[in-house]
Amino acid sequence: MSKKLRKPVKKEKDFSNKIVQILTQNSNRAYNYKQIAAILDVDDTKSRNEIIHDLKVLASQKAIIETEPGKYLVKAISEDYYEGTIDMTGRKTAYFICPDFGEDVFIPTNNLNRALDKDKVKVYIYNRRKGKLPEGEVMEVVERAKTDFVGVIAIQPNFAFVSTANPKMYTDIFIPKDKMGGAENGDVVLVHIEDWPKKADSPFGSVTKILGKPGEHNTEIHAILAEYGLPSEFPIEIETFAQQIDTSIQEDEIAKRRDMRQTLTFTIDPKDAKDFDDALSFKVLDNGNYEIGIHIADVSHYLQEGTILDDEAYNRATSVYLVDRVVPMLPEVLSNFACSLRPNEEKYTFSAIFELDKKASIKNQWFGRTVIDSNQRFAYEEAQFIIETKENIIPLETSITGESYKVSDDIVYAILKLDELAKIMREKRMDAGALSFDKVEVKFNLSDSGNPEGVYFKESKDSNHLIEEFMLLANKKVAEFIGKQKKTFIYRIHDEPNEDKLFAMQELIKKFGYTVDFSGGSIAHALNELMEEVRGKKEQNLIDTLAIRSMSKAKYSTDNIGHYGLAFDYYSHFTSPIRRYPDVMVHRLLQFYLDGGKSASEEIFENKCIHCSQMEGLATKAERDSIKYMQVKYMQDHKDQEFLGVISGVTEFGIFVEIIENKCEGMVRIREIKDDYFVFDEKQYALIGQTTKSVLQLGDEIYVKVKTADLVKKQLDFYYLRKN
Repeated sequence: MSKKLRKPVKKEKDFSNKIVQILTQNSNRAYNYKQIAAILDVDDTKSRNEIIHDLKVLASQKAIIETEPGKYLVKAISEDYYEGTIDMTGRKTAYFICPDFGEDVFIPTNNLNRALDKDKVKVYIYNRRKGKLPEGEVMEVVERAKTDFVGVIAIQPNFAFVSTANPKMYTDIFIPKDKMGGAENGDVVLVHIEDWPKKADSPFGSVTKILGKPGEHNTEIHAILAEYGLPSEFPIEIETFAQQIDTSIQEDEIAKRRDMRQTLTFTIDPKDAKDFDDALSFKVLDNGNYEIGIHIADVSHYLQEGTILDDEAYNRATSVYLVDRVVPMLPEVLSNFACSLRPNEEKYTFSAIFELDKKASIKNQWFGRTVIDSNQRFAYEEAQFIIETKENIIPLETSITGESYKVSDDIVYAILKLDELAKIMREKRMDAGALSFDKVEVKFNLSDSGNPEGVYFKESKDSNHLIEEFMLLANKKVAEFIGKQKKTFIYRIHDEPNEDKLFAMQELIKKFGYTVDFSGGSIAHALNELMEEVRGKKEQNLIDTLAIRSMSKAKYSTDNIGHYGLAFDYYSHFTSPIRRYPDVMVHRLLQFYLDGGKSASEEIFENKCIHCSQMEGLATKAERDSIKYMQVKYMQDHKDQEFLGVISGVTEFGIFVEIIENKCEGMVRIREIKDDYFVFDEKQYALIGQTTKSVLQLGDEIYVKVKTADLVKKQLDFYYLRKN
């Protein structure tokens, strides 16, 4: 008689993870098995025995400590516990990012334990098996990265759910009946997460603002701002306070300043600019050198510390430039009027004045408060016309006045001389190792109602570089002036590029037929050569983007490490206080030190730097989202048109394609490519046809057609038509 095989005993439940979680969340208290069973809400004998067994196993593994017979405590200091942030994927899983842990740790969906993207968390790292990637479990959400989300509300009889378009937000938000805030089914709303009960599948929230109907222009623009916690308007009390500020020019205030009203002065700005926060003055000195003033709106004269207006400006930290509007840091009475250096109006300014010789070498410098009276306002196009033609008649087609007009010979001479000096300074910067990124900017021609009627590209020309060089000069020299005194200051710093990212970029651009060697010498020199090689090519935007992504991000700090991209040992932001709060702080600190003040608190200003850098990052994301939104909106009206594009990315799901003529990017999903059955080849970074062996890889030109243009998700999907 054959023996029956005995089935292995299957463990009913494994409470290990839950036990560790309970002990971690209550790390100062020891628990026995009965207390843990009560917390887990189990009272059957089998489950209790499992808990006793798991406690003994965890203690034997030294994951927990048996402080006295039958009582357990989590290890006070454990190599298995780390604090860091959650980086969600689009697949409801995440990675744990921690500077104290050498590699990213995978967090499965069932181990997230209510953590959301970018939350600060405490994570338990499991013992790794040989050859396996590290894996962890969130034990505690230390701090939420955000609690306000934008989404569409779906209302049921007694409750509602809000779902977001963000692929990294893996859960809907439950809204009780009494917290819908008057929203109607299908509205786009801003919702605040109030709680996430342990046994609930979704967080509980309340509707705080109704933004409108999905797909409507203002709804989507306001949704972009709300998604990043950015304001769309000023509170009435802030507007009222600003309106009451005395913006008149007073003789007693002029007497405290260097009077530059008789010096030739002008502004050069974009043709659609409303706030002019910088002006240049020009004078030929008796010794043949040039006195050049960089005059910046003296915002700190009006924006007094400790006021509600200053608090609002600090909280915003920056103006936000969306495609169809500007959300200013300061109310219009200051940004567009009192602080805007409009022509033929006396204005208070903070100035950096330099004596330069014909080789653009600095012979003298001066910093302080001034008063100016700008002679003329130019658009970049008008100044460019003067630089290119050396003529003093601005033709109708270039003029922003609506008619042709004559420019004084003095101003023509000043612009030409400033251009000449700027080119010398730019060449010196490049020779010193500065990077030259002239990335093409996508711009839209908008109708009166804000609809995109056309796309054009903005490129920097000599007139842009002229202004850029003198602003860089002021920013550099102000930072150097204080930095060499070893006093607390706000620097704009830029670290060296990440080597791994550089070499990853090196491999990617090979797919486009380019080579760049970072091993031989100057990284900056190699990158500049690459930028010059791709200039004007169809793939320029893609290569520029790859190069920029390999760079560190510039930020504000009191710890000066220099600015790698500009090749400056000292650099700050002094020249745009209307739209950047760090510039306001720089003005205040500079004046404080000019008046003999001692070094300010580094800790206070470092915290302000962190805040300003964070707000700058949010504003940048909102600006990018508004461009994506407008591109999708533009493409909605071109669904029947074929477009030639270049493959900008390859994934297992399909290919990303950037349309050459308008830089709009969308995806061709792999299932939409009907010519063959394609699979993703990770080594070639390409899709390979299994029958034809046809290859679709980075840099290939293909024809596409719009399949869907989703305004809410800001997402384009294309049909694949054929290879070029």
